[in-house]
Amino acid sequence: MAEKKTTTTKETTAKKPAAKKTATTKKGTTKKATTQKVTTAKTAATAKATPAKEEVKKTRYTDAELEEFRAIIHEKLSLARHDYDVMMKQIMNADGNDVDDTSPTYKALEEGSLSQSKEELMNMAYRQQKFIQGLEAALVRIENKTYGIDRMTGELIPKERLRAVPHATLSVASKNARKK
Repeated sequence: MAEKKTTTTKETTAKKPAAKKTATTKKGTTKKATTQKVTTAKTAATAKATPAKEEVKKTRYTDAELEEFRAIIHEKLSLARHDYDVMMKQIMNADGNDVDDTSPTYKALEEGSLSQSKEELMNMAYRQQKFIQGLEAALVRIENKTYGIDRMTGELIPKERLRAVPHATLSVASKNARKK
């Protein structure tokens, strides 16, 4: 039985310091909790002042991104203007030394196909001219730093779409919603 008392005494002795530590820990925890509340309040105020990067949506493309799009547009614009000039020369017969404009016009069947070809070229030239105007308008939007903003939703148009269709003013979703 003596051994049991010793064990019991040791247990109570061991328990008392543990109880004191717990009390100390509780006081420390209380102080820490108060400090944490103040820190949390400061953090919340800071978070409101400067939102996290994940929550912030870009409202426009950066100047470097706009320069990238400007280069793409200039490249497409020079090709489009060249194609337009070639079409107009072909329509006006300015690109050859043939006798189409001075030959007799008694070949009625050939005249019909020539007329149809010129009409198709005129339609293509008109579409090319609209494309050039769209590219020039995109350059103006780059200058105004409004390039790449969907005109229906106000959100940014994805870069992939702008690389493929640099004169786009609508995202694919907005364009599909517009069709319905």
